[in-house]
Amino acid sequence: MPKRAIIPAAVAAAAEALNMSPGIVSGDHLYLTGTTGSGPDGAMPGDPTAQFEQAFAKIGMVLAEAGLGMDAIVEMTSYHVGLRDHFDDFDAVRLSVFNPPYPAWTAVEVAGIRREGAVVEIRVIASMRP
Repeated sequence: MPKRAIIPAAVAAAAEALNMSPGIVSGDHLYLTGTTGSGPDGAMPGDPTAQFEQAFAKIGMVLAEAGLGMDAIVEMTSYHVGLRDHFDDFDAVRLSVFNPPYPAWTAVEVAGIRREGAVVEIRVIASMRP
């Protein structure tokens, strides 16, 4: 089965410049590229909670482009700089985004993320089946 790129218009220029797809449909799943919490202008907020909220909003935008909502997410991996410093805040935002049954989740502390100033990068896999 051929794969299909999911590229919302709002991030098309960035996706083209980086030679990547924000999402790829393959079979019954949508695989999203890791997402940081930069704003629409590309600036990275200094506040971790603002980064978490923006990262989930960007994930929601890619899912919406594929006709899905956050409830389609079946697996999430989050990569954190300073995980223990902001885990409770991240978890609060996560719980405001998801409803039971919650997706499988792995949280990993890392030394750094490609985007300067980013404290989190989130990647998800969503089911294309209702």
